Amino acid sequence: MSFQKRLTANEFVVLAEMHTPKGVNISRLVNDARRIKGRVDAIVIPGMDNGIMRMSSIAGGVLMQQQGIESIIHVYCRDRNRMALQGDLLAAHVLGIQNIVVAHSIDITEGDHREASPVNDIDETTLVKAITTLQNGKDMEGFELDGIPTFNTGCTIAPFSDDKELQEQLELAKAKIEAGAKYIITPPVFDVAYFNEVYAKIKELGVPVIPTVFLIKSLAIAQYIANTDSSAKISDEMISRIRKSSNRELEGIKIAGETIASLKDIAQGVLVQTLGWEYKLPEILDAAGC
Repeated sequence: MSFQKRLTANEFVVLAEMHTPKGVNISRLVNDARRIKGRVDAIVIPGMDNGIMRMSSIAGGVLMQQQGIESIIHVYCRDRNRMALQGDLLAAHVLGIQNIVVAHSIDITEGDHREASPVNDIDETTLVKAITTLQNGKDMEGFELDGIPTFNTGCTIAPFSDDKELQEQLELAKAKIEAGAKYIITPPVFDVAYFNEVYAKIKELGVPVIPTVFLIKSLAIAQYIANTDSSAKISDEMISRIRKSSNRELEGIKIAGETIASLKDIAQGVLVQTLGWEYKLPEILDAAGC
């Protein structure tokens, strides 16, 4: 069953994120994907939304399709104008990619090409609306298309630190849904009880909600996130648990697995994010019982 059909049927979905290479060696990407084939419903391929120049997400999405794994690609506004975005979307459809996430991207100054010029010709809501317009047979200027694409479009919620920021993100998400987004992917969840409270508000938007589960690779990373990102809600208890563990790497995998298992009773899916440790995805899925 396809990712879209599972969402429509209100079934729990498991997604895994994999980045394309900074180069043309695709062996690691392909091998990591093969290890979890049949265990995830789709693989999410970000663009350069993390600020690092990489092979395009369209290429990554096609590689996943070639392996017999459904793909979801990110599109966003920082690096392309409206013409390029529409052209890429048409190309994605022709190449067999129909799952799209209009994603939030970091500022260009935080990436590895800091002298690059950001574009931001349109905002995320306008991009979602443009995707809907393409599916109605016209481009953003109203010219008719020769052949009409179809997409399953989602959107993201940016990190939020308090109720005020959450409300702002909910309003933005509502606008994207009204423009045509069919599902939401949230920032990483480190405190399931807190997320459960937040989820009660997000689900009022009326579309499937898919939280992200981030693999904590070390004590240093857990401490860094806790100290620098007030939106993460990493507890002292979690940091203490990792510190006391005789195998901190394995402890992080267990925590990710437990988080996924807990979210099965709350949300409609999870997106597992490992940022370079994609080879650990089978262990995480084992720990989650997936």
